Amino acid sequence: MSAEASVLYDAPGPKAKARDRVYNIVFTAAFVALFIFLAWQFYDNGVFDDRWAVLWDPPKGQEAADVWTALVVRGLGATLLATVIAAPIALISGGLLAVARRGMTKRAGIWSSVIVTEIFRGLPVLLLMFLAKLGFGWSPLWSVVFGLAVYNMAVVAEILRAGLAALPKGQREAGLSIGLSPMRTTLMIELPQAVRIMLPALISQIVVLLKDSSLGYIVGYQELLRQVKLLRDYFGVDYTIPLFFVGAAMYIAINITVSRLAIWIEGRMRRSNHVPKRPDGEDAMHEGGAEAARFTANTGYGTGGTPGP
Repeated sequence: MSAEASVLYDAPGPKAKARDRVYNIVFTAAFVALFIFLAWQFYDNGVFDDRWAVLWDPPKGQEAADVWTALVVRGLGATLLATVIAAPIALISGGLLAVARRGMTKRAGIWSSVIVTEIFRGLPVLLLMFLAKLGFGWSPLWSVVFGLAVYNMAVVAEILRAGLAALPKGQREAGLSIGLSPMRTTLMIELPQAVRIMLPALISQIVVLLKDSSLGYIVGYQELLRQVKLLRDYFGVDYTIPLFFVGAAMYIAINITVSRLAIWIEGRMRRSNHVPKRPDGEDAMHEGGAEAARFTANTGYGTGGTPGP
């Protein structure tokens, strides 16, 4: 840690360290006690009995391959299919709405994007699915895609609008001062920065989109939750816990994968703005950046505080 960063806070003393150790022990003990309590409740209700055999030796003459095919191929595959189609549509259309709201100069265009965003952001996803299914007569897949894409389009537009609003005003003024139109300024200067700033929120919204696909079973879409329910209905209510546990584990695994992907993308985006290197591998500009370099050039003092030649 650099000397400049170390003066921003006081190092914890013996009392603070002892207090932190006590907090760690207390919270760890609380979590362990909660886990033991939940495990005991499951055991007391017979959750850990032979009902889990439905995953490798199901009853009623079925085979394990039948169960896992229904869960993974038909259920998880349908969930991912709807997500893969709806997510790009939501991201692209939401970005267009945000750009239109920021870059247009006509009030009619600005208010049109505002109205579209507010209307679809205020409607439930399930209502939009019903609209596509009953109003347009679309198939269950495209009804689910419509509901997910339209609702999340409005949310993405609002996320990007917040990112654009968080940028310093000088960014926009600089673009306009060199002759760029408001639309080109938004597209070329502001939007890339807003996406980088709001990337965690955008990825979180994709996770929400994926989980909202479980509402598709109401309009007849055979996604993961629907397959779990069908298997439960076929084998009996006693097998609810194992089947729903597997479904929940699949959702968690997908969401963790998406989150890790977001961290990787964010890291790549940050590394793309790397500091130039000299041939010896050191930073081409010393600590302090352009401002420090400008100070050195104007005053004749180097980084070590001694006069330059």
